[in-house]
This record gives sequence, C-alpha cells and structure tokens, in this order.
Amino acid sequence: MSRPTREVDVDGPLLVIDRDGARPLGAQLVEGLRRGILDGRLRSGDPVPSTRALATELGVARSSVVAAYEQLAGEGYLDMRQGAPTRVAPLARVEERARSASPPGVEEPARPASPPRVEDPARPASRDRERRREPLDLQPGRPSTTRLDERAWRAAWRHAARLAVPGDTEPDFGAPRLRAEIADHLRHARGVACSPDDVVVTAGTSDAVALLASALRVLVDGTPRVAVEHPGYPSARRVLERRGALHAVPVPVDDDGFDLAALRGIRPAPHAVMVTPSHQYPLGGRLPVATRLALLDWAEAAGALVVEDDYDSEFRHVGAPLPALASLDRSGRAVLVGSFSKVLTPWLRLGYLVLPDNAGLRAAVAEVREDETCPVPGIAQEAAAELLATGAVRRHIAAARRDYAHRRRLVIDVLDGIDGAPLSGLDGGLHAVVGLPSHAAAARVVARLGDAGVLVSPLADYSVVPGEGPAGLVLGYASAPDARLADALARVRAAIEDELGSPA
Repeated sequence: MSRPTREVDVDGPLLVIDRDGARPLGAQLVEGLRRGILDGRLRSGDPVPSTRALATELGVARSSVVAAYEQLAGEGYLDMRQGAPTRVAPLARVEERARSASPPGVEEPARPASPPRVEDPARPASRDRERRREPLDLQPGRPSTTRLDERAWRAAWRHAARLAVPGDTEPDFGAPRLRAEIADHLRHARGVACSPDDVVVTAGTSDAVALLASALRVLVDGTPRVAVEHPGYPSARRVLERRGALHAVPVPVDDDGFDLAALRGIRPAPHAVMVTPSHQYPLGGRLPVATRLALLDWAEAAGALVVEDDYDSEFRHVGAPLPALASLDRSGRAVLVGSFSKVLTPWLRLGYLVLPDNAGLRAAVAEVREDETCPVPGIAQEAAAELLATGAVRRHIAAARRDYAHRRRLVIDVLDGIDGAPLSGLDGGLHAVVGLPSHAAAARVVARLGDAGVLVSPLADYSVVPGEGPAGLVLGYASAPDARLADALARVRAAIEDELGSPA
C-alpha cells in the first residue's frame, strides 16, 4: 500500500511529494522549492524550514533535504551560511534566475504581483544591476569561496591575533605549527608520508617555483635547464625564466599527460622537469602509475629533480586519485609543490614545498631562504594552521567538491557534442578545454565572446612555442553561480557554433 502524499503549507501548498511517481524524491524537493521561490510563495530573505524539520514533516531522509538545499544554494536560490538559518536569496538574484529559467523565445507567464521591494541598504538595487552588467568571467584559476565557513575563518584569524606578538621574523621555512598541519593534511589527503621538517611554507605556487629555481642555480654550475610541459602552466614557466632558468625545454603531452619518451630523447638531460601528473594543466591527462615510476627512474639516472605541481588534486571527479610522485619516490628526486589557492582562495597567497631526502637540495633551499626570508606573514600562517587544525579546510573541500561536480555537469550538458569542438579536461580540477580547428578560429571565438561579455582564455596562451600545439579555449567553471554559468556557457556554445558554421 502506498504511503499518502504529504504537503507543507507556507502561504499555501509549497511541497507536494508524490511517492508513487517516477521522479526521485530529491528531484521533487528541488523542483518544489524552486517553483515556490519563483512563484513568490517564498520571498527574498524568508527562512526555509531546517533540514531536520522538513525531513520529519515530509517523512523523507534528511540527507535528501540536505542535498536539495545544497543544489539550490549552488544555483543561487538559497543562501546557506554556517550557524545561520537557510534563507531565500535576495530578490534581484532570484529574478535573474527566473529570467534565465525561461526558454529562449518563450514569453514568461505572468506572476502574482510582488509586494513593494524593501531595499537592503548594504546591497542596493543599483549594485545588483551593475553586477548583472559585469562580464561573465570564465577564465580558469578562480575557485568559489561561497562554501567557506565564515565563522571558522574569522575564528582562525581571531586566534592568530590573540597570540603573543613575536619580536623576530618567522622561521625561514615557516611557522612550526603550520608546517606540522600541512604535513598532516598531505598524509590524509594525498598519502604523502612527510614530516614537518620536510615542509617549506611559500607565498603560493609562484613563490615555490621561484625558490626552487634559485636553489637550482646554487646546485648547478651554469644556467639550469628545466623541462616543462607543452602546453603547460605559463606562470610557472615565466617565473623560471625570470629566476635565471633560461633554458625551458618544451616536452609535449599526450592523452595520459607528460610524454616520457620525448623527455628521454633530450640531450643533454635537463636538470629538472616540472609536471602536473594528477591532472595535466591544461589538457587534463593523468599520468599512469607505471609512467610515474619510470619518470622517477629517469630522474635518478639523470641526477635530475622532478617538480610535481599538485595544484588541484583535491578535486578529482572521475576515477580514484593516483599516488603523488612524492609518495613513490625512493631516491630523493621528487619535490611536491602545492598551494591553498584552489582549495580556499588565492587571496590568501599560501603554498608549500615538500622536500625529498636530498641533502644538497635542502642546503640550497636553506641558503636561498636565508637571504629571501619566508614572505608569508606570521599571523597569516597561524590563522591557516588553525583552519587546518579545526577541520575547516577538510569540510570546505568536501562541500566545494559537491558544488564543482554539479557545475561540471552543467558544462558537459551545454558544451558536449559540438561537431569539431571536442570537450576535454574535465576528469578533475576546475576547468574545461574546448578544442577548435585552429588558433585563428580560437582567437575569433575569444574575441566574439569578449564582445558578448564572456571572458575565456585561448589554449594558445599555454603553448611553450608560440603558434604550436593544440588550439581551443580554456574556461573555468568554479566561481560563477549556476545561473550565470549557464548563461555564459550558452553564449560560449553559440559563439563556437557560429565560428564552425553550425546551426545555433
């Protein structure tokens, strides 16, 4: 016998759960709440029932309600903040989503008249209108901070501010507590068995690469030669060049990532190689374990270093994470570079090196750090250590991972299947790559999108050799709210189809 349908009344029926219907309960919850907001039965600033109360009232699992609330928060219909009631998002934002929810060319049905809007002095309507006119920035490298636990963030900084003020600079390799917390984080998140003594605190990835480049100059008699992925991370390559590693040797990447055979063919062998093995940046390949071991064998035989940029390994969407090179290294050749820019926010400017058991490298890094002291303020290091110690970083990663998986699905739904424009790079991380026939075609699409108010990056920007390498677009999907992301993706598809001569 089927259970009866339940209703929740909030100025009229808000949710109707049909247990005999084909649609999953979670989808019914999302649709019912979204419809109630768009129809005006739930208004801006209204609190919605707690997940526990709504689950009890409807007779459904609380996890279903939590998932529905999180999806609607990701879409911008609800505001969820730690320690505060979940509320309907500000009216201007809801109206924007209501417009984007209407199919193109279909007139939106009339809705009941809304009550006079009471403007929030902190967020006036003019500011909302200006925000809607801002470009839709899909350039890669920007995470979302909406899931950051603001209460934990403020508590961590208060904790750091309450500590006694030291009369000296922080240690060259970083604050001891932060180094210990980073080591603990890497043991759990990446399976890297390191000690606090192995960790060097840096001001993000660029500072880490600059430190290694300077250390290489100490180790090498002459100018260091560093092999880099082609296409690859352009900022790291420019840092190497500015720090005197002038011979950046391009090595092509294939579907699995770094082309080890091409590296073995370089003569003389480079002094170091920079790789992104967990999610090749930007094309997205993943280096198999066998190739990782072979790369370490090459490094041992060549006396070279392997610099592993583990920039977004926390966000793996397809397949289990593969072990970090640092966890496989037995000869003291792998240096792990990481940061919290994608995990938390690039505004923090916090990263790290994990040094291998290599006395010469450690001495060289120490020599450079003695002259170029740790650039991260001590108070920021103590606050970051507190965020790690309290579990706030771990919780944030878990929540952000769910949001990014949902937005990744939006990218696939809109951009997959365009003839002549293959979609890739989505197995992990926060960006996608759309292939195009030529660099000229990509440049025209980028320009067309710029005119339409959407910012993306051409794949040509990642080529080590100008004009060579695959052509296409690189776009980030993490920071834009769902409605704006869907709008931007629709414009991206239209621009690509216009370029390729396909029907829009």
